[in-house]
Amino acid sequence: MPLSDIERNYEEAKKLYGAHGIDVDQALSRLEQIKISVHCWQGDDVRGFLNRDQELTGGISVTGSYPGAARTPEELRTDLEKAFSLIPGKHKVNLHAIYADTDEKVELDRLEPKHFRKWVDWAKEQGLGLDFNPTCFSHEKSKDGFTLSHPDPEIRRFWIDHCRVSRKIGAYFGEQLGQTCVTNVWVPDGFKDIPVDRMGPRQRLKASLDEVFAEPLNPKHNLDAVESKLFGLGSEAYVVGSHEFYMGYGLRNDKLICLDAGHFHPTEVISNKLSSLALFASGILLHVSRPMRWDSDHVVILDDELLDIGRELVRHDLLGITHIGLDFFDASINRVAAWVIGTRNTIKALLRAMLEPVEALKKAELGGDYTTRLALTEEFKSYPFGAVWDYYCAKKGVPVRETWIAEVKQYEKEVLLQRG
Repeated sequence: MPLSDIERNYEEAKKLYGAHGIDVDQALSRLEQIKISVHCWQGDDVRGFLNRDQELTGGISVTGSYPGAARTPEELRTDLEKAFSLIPGKHKVNLHAIYADTDEKVELDRLEPKHFRKWVDWAKEQGLGLDFNPTCFSHEKSKDGFTLSHPDPEIRRFWIDHCRVSRKIGAYFGEQLGQTCVTNVWVPDGFKDIPVDRMGPRQRLKASLDEVFAEPLNPKHNLDAVESKLFGLGSEAYVVGSHEFYMGYGLRNDKLICLDAGHFHPTEVISNKLSSLALFASGILLHVSRPMRWDSDHVVILDDELLDIGRELVRHDLLGITHIGLDFFDASINRVAAWVIGTRNTIKALLRAMLEPVEALKKAELGGDYTTRLALTEEFKSYPFGAVWDYYCAKKGVPVRETWIAEVKQYEKEVLLQRG
């Protein structure tokens, strides 16, 4: 589409939104400040580089065999660069500990910032931030399904030490890049069948976390988060780190509480939890995913739940305390395209929310005028959001509409298919 058409459509859209007191230019300026944390593990099917031959465990399963998965840190960074060239704005990359870029043979509990120096140098060059996660799965010491709550104190010590060094790596990222790193702790601990002792593992998990977080770190450099789960493959009956456990732990210990869209009952949605949690938590971490029957981590689409997440964050002014990350892995489609689709959709959802007449809707609701509330909400679904999105993409120098697909196909032909 010619730039003149994009600009003309944008000006017409501004008039329509402006009639309801919506400043579209201001919305785009606000959108530019939001950083989405793009997960590196979509690019290589959660294999990492420390133990690539280790079987995936912890209830993690990647399906599909689409060609072109990254095999080295260099290939993964190249793929990420391509994805970011098609996504408007400057964002972050979320790393797991197994993505260390080093020729040294090193165990998880002995990782140091130096093992991620190449990632930091690259992030500086690209103008990106980095987030981090200890990797408490796909390891010999996690094969029975327990880590920080393991009954064996030696195994528990290994995972405590791994999480402790992970926090220091996160602080290194934040200090070097000038962007706060969120270091998120998730463990797969749980039972496949009904346990007798539900309290004991949670007591051990609490004690382990207390040790993990014992050392104070500069919050400008690193923020700690804890992530719950309802169930998973191999932990269908009982998960030690439940939502109630981590909500209590996070509130008491001033940690970010992570809500993963796929970690709850199929009839639950995280959008409905945000306003409650925001009243009590100092901060929230979101893992935006798309569960289908299970924690299946499909690529994020612009569905009702994603739109509602965006609305909740915008309507209640929660963007300042919320860190938005993605978490999905699909090996059945082009992996670079998966990043682009999921990230662009997440940004779209936020923009859609910013282009709603929130104050008018709240006023109608408070006055009991539910007719106006419903009518306005429905009419705005057909307002020219697409014209604003096209302009934003053009302004940020990335492809408008579906034109990015051709670039991904060309990259697949020239790069991905050459990997064998």
